[in-house]
Amino acid sequence: MAKPVQRLSGHERLNDAADGVHLFGIRHLSPSGARHLLSFLNDIRPTAVLVEGPSDASHLISQIASRGVVPPIALLAYTEEIPVRSLLYPLAAYSPEYQAFLWASREGAACEFIDLPSGHALALHGLKEKEAAERDEEERARYIRYHNGIYEHIAELADEPDYDAYWERYFEHNGNIGAYRSAIQAFSERMRQLTAEEELAYWPQETAYTDIREAYMRRRIQETIAAGHLPARIVVVTGAHHVSALGSDKPAMTDEERERLPLAPTRLTLMPYTYYKLSSRSGYGAGNRTPAYFQLFWECLHEDRLSELPKRYMSSLAAVLRDKGTYRSTASVIEGVRMAEALASMKGGSQPTWQDLRDASVVCLGGGEVSVVSEAHARIDIGTAIGLLPEGVSQTPVQDDLNRELRRLKLDKYKTPVAQNLELDLRENRRVQSEDAAYLDLNRSVLLHRLELLGISFARKLPLRQDAATWAEHWTLQWTPETEIGAVESTLKGETIEIAAAYVIHERLQTCTNIVEAARIIRMASLCRLLGAMDEAQRMLQTLTVDSDHFEGIAEAAFELSALIRYGSIRRHDTSSLVPLLQRLFLRGALSLGDAANCNNDAAASVLSAVQMLHSVAQEHYQDVDESLWMRELRRLASRDDRNPKLSGFGFAILLERDEYSPKDIEQEVSRRLSPGVSADLGAGWFEGVALLNRYALLSRASLWGQLDTYIGSLDDDQFRRSLVYLRRAFSSFEPREKAAISDMLGDLWGAGADETSILLQRPLTEEEKEKLDELNDFDFGEL
Repeated sequence: MAKPVQRLSGHERLNDAADGVHLFGIRHLSPSGARHLLSFLNDIRPTAVLVEGPSDASHLISQIASRGVVPPIALLAYTEEIPVRSLLYPLAAYSPEYQAFLWASREGAACEFIDLPSGHALALHGLKEKEAAERDEEERARYIRYHNGIYEHIAELADEPDYDAYWERYFEHNGNIGAYRSAIQAFSERMRQLTAEEELAYWPQETAYTDIREAYMRRRIQETIAAGHLPARIVVVTGAHHVSALGSDKPAMTDEERERLPLAPTRLTLMPYTYYKLSSRSGYGAGNRTPAYFQLFWECLHEDRLSELPKRYMSSLAAVLRDKGTYRSTASVIEGVRMAEALASMKGGSQPTWQDLRDASVVCLGGGEVSVVSEAHARIDIGTAIGLLPEGVSQTPVQDDLNRELRRLKLDKYKTPVAQNLELDLRENRRVQSEDAAYLDLNRSVLLHRLELLGISFARKLPLRQDAATWAEHWTLQWTPETEIGAVESTLKGETIEIAAAYVIHERLQTCTNIVEAARIIRMASLCRLLGAMDEAQRMLQTLTVDSDHFEGIAEAAFELSALIRYGSIRRHDTSSLVPLLQRLFLRGALSLGDAANCNNDAAASVLSAVQMLHSVAQEHYQDVDESLWMRELRRLASRDDRNPKLSGFGFAILLERDEYSPKDIEQEVSRRLSPGVSADLGAGWFEGVALLNRYALLSRASLWGQLDTYIGSLDDDQFRRSLVYLRRAFSSFEPREKAAISDMLGDLWGAGADETSILLQRPLTEEEKEKLDELNDFDFGEL
């Protein structure tokens, strides 16, 4: 039976001037705040519990309090237009708001949010951010320094290492509800006074936003009274900062004022959350440093065993250390608890704070070394817990679809904040009976690529090892709140993962202006098994190819199609329609090779990469493309003196690797390129291109090194220094064994003996030699 209002004299009723309404100020993640609030609610027995939060989300409170929900969770509000702006309202089991929802659900009381609706809040946030961006950055930084400095000064006056330690000792450990309410309200009022003038001067948009919110909350309180709830049976749960502003002595927002508020269309959903994101270490401003520790704090409070917190905490640390192979005795745990209690008594505290426990654990369990217990601290202080929302609890269509797909593909076990590796074999598994099981990894790959395309950060593809097969994929999977947010935002693109991914492909095609991007979109559509989008992208590429004459772009587009055609069968869809497009691109690329090679050394790097791509296409698809045309164009490039020498040398190297030259042809070309009188830019630059490919072909031709030696010896001092720049680049990629082979050949050429020459060339450089090499880094190439 509800207790009569007359028995309220046992509690200090603060700011109850709002017609007798009870205002309960809280910190958003406060175990003691939650415990005191429950006690207050049990005493008051309100018929209405009003909570700071978006008022258009009140219909979700019953779901938040429903059976099967496991905090931490979060309420997410997001705009219906792209780019998406969002507001997040995280809740832990020890959040006073969450406990208020449970109490109201259990006792049958009305429970509603009373803060600005999300549409108004997000619209005002946008205006606030715009105005803040226009203000002087130094002014804003000055306010932030001033604001943070107040908290630092409070901790200093209390002889605490930081503000969090101060808060825990003086508020979380305050077991008297009346004293707690008095202290938290007085503290918040004073802090509000200290920051008001500075905030108004340097961050006025924040002040205006707070004023609007509080006027709206006063309006909602009055509306609740008008709906028939007695003021004395209404409890308002709000951040302590707002308590002094919610009394009836200040005006509520009028209808006219509400009509003038900006509005952005929004949607609301619930999502699982994690302790790490709940912590202030992740950047969440209303968080605390140790959410898992405060969960342990809450459990001890709930069991009326707060005095057991130190030994539970220290025992948990020791257990984690033992699991990791670092044994700590029971005596060490006892000593740790005693030291923490001694540290607390020195500060006049009733029991240790987290900081006291941490310091004691470093000494008694870590031997004075933080690194020994750092991992254990992370697990016990922050934790790896992730919330749970059962089926039927409000989620967006994409969230529901994603959860179904994870279950279907047996990936739901990876729905954890701890990163895990996943290796996929895309080939058919012939040892199983059903088709779904036979292509399980392939279907997993499709989903992971779709999530990657949508920006849903669940999976990150890892580079394959050099010897790994082309049918393999390696991924790292990790579930984070950002994963859930990405899924929510994707609802704006479609109602399923597949539809949303197809929408993204379509969007990209609308802004696609070059053949490289079009080819990449085709490949992405293939990886995501979006065949309709793939056809659309193919038509776009065909259109763009007609007017494209950019050699590097043509080569890259052809390379993308080549990879897709080569491995299309693994992904179980027909890529034969891409072959004519590949042929067209290859033909245009081959015919433009000579013009592209007419460039300087800066541009040569990208052209060289494009040559490698086209040559790879010629090798992989020799039956489909005109390989003989490609070889003719390479021979023409290799023989020309009016093209970039490095590219001519690289063309020569490809032909040399293909055994397209006779020994006599090789000797004539080397002699022509490295003859005395040829400048270093041409001769050494040509050799740099040759050295990029097939080292065995170079090392097996002693005559080439003899010709290079003669050529270098013929250069004057200036040309010699110029040649060193090219040669240094050329030899930088040689392996040690290859450099040793060159030393042996040069030793024979110079008549100094291979061993002596090798020792001489591989000895440590002198300081003078190092200085001369450093000079090459700043060498002036003039107009080259």
